[in-house]
Amino acid sequence: AITLLSGLILGTVYHITKEPIAAQNEKAQTEACQAVFEEAASFEEMDLAQFAAPETILAELGYGSISIDRILMAKGQAEETLGYVVAVTSHEGYGGDITFYMGVTLDGTTNGISLLAISETPGLGMKAEDVLVPQFTNKSVDAFSYTKTGSTSDSEIDAISGATITTSALTNGVNAGLSYLYSQGLVTMASQSGNGGA
Repeated sequence: AITLLSGLILGTVYHITKEPIAAQNEKAQTEACQAVFEEAASFEEMDLAQFAAPETILAELGYGSISIDRILMAKGQAEETLGYVVAVTSHEGYGGDITFYMGVTLDGTTNGISLLAISETPGLGMKAEDVLVPQFTNKSVDAFSYTKTGSTSDSEIDAISGATITTSALTNGVNAGLSYLYSQGLVTMASQSGNGGA
């Protein structure tokens, strides 16, 4: 009887909270899209089935521990495609998965990234929002690397002191997103569009 009652209570709570949680998640995802593509008027979900499977391509490129969850087209006021927003999950984090959105223009410029989920070490990896995220803003490079001695170019990311794993996970995640977009011909590599390279 107790088990049955507990099950009924849990079921009721689940149904009551299901829609608000879904709405909150959708709001967070919309805000993440807008954060990495401010000039976009709308976002349109893409059917990944029309492209090569992300897991296959990423594994071939050496990013087997990264997954691409969705890609959205960033549209302008006239419904023209401005670029793409890629939802990436890196399974390389010290404290677990790191999920973020990244915006990339058609010419290969990384607009920036917006963290959705991260559970790294407080005081170390959790500094990613303040230390790492700003470093990926408006960078026209083909790929990023990280350094512990101070960046000397747009392609270098200053690592968080004491949190190299978090830095690596985020950097590899961004590179995986860029590489997939390049591989499918969705965006031009920065070095080919005259913006400089890595």
